[in-house]
Amino acid sequence: MKLFFLCSRKMNGSEMDNNNYKVIEEAVALVNEGYSVTLPVKGRSMLPFIIGGRESVILAPPSGMKRGIIVLARVENRRYVLHRIERIEGDRVTLMGDGNLVGREYCSLNDVKAIATHVVDARNKRHNLYAPWRINASEIWWGLLPVRRYILAVYTRLFSINSSLKI
Repeated sequence: MKLFFLCSRKMNGSEMDNNNYKVIEEAVALVNEGYSVTLPVKGRSMLPFIIGGRESVILAPPSGMKRGIIVLARVENRRYVLHRIERIEGDRVTLMGDGNLVGREYCSLNDVKAIATHVVDARNKRHNLYAPWRINASEIWWGLLPVRRYILAVYTRLFSINSSLKI
């Protein structure tokens, strides 16, 4: 099942945010019913593994949550993020986007609404987010946290990633 947000009229920021929230809520409802949902992503917080504005993710019901899994979670009791689990301590989950240099989000296990299983590229080709090479690459990337700023700067220039996208 695919969900895409299309609008034929120009909207202001708050209208866009409200409609995006509604689309994500509907995606979560479908995941809760057992459907896999393909959801377009925006932003740069998951670079270089997920490119906002160009790729989508396939969401499935949350299961097998552990460090390294990419999840859709509700944080601050008001917004959704698609970020990687950094750690789970009891019921508390710490999340951080691969493209983020600082800052983490926190939620409870109940606030994790879905796991991302695949990324779908611009050619509509599915890529398993947990293929061995991707797992290894994400572990290496985690270790590069002190120098991510420089790597991301080069990456965004080389691949013309729009720097005006929201993180």
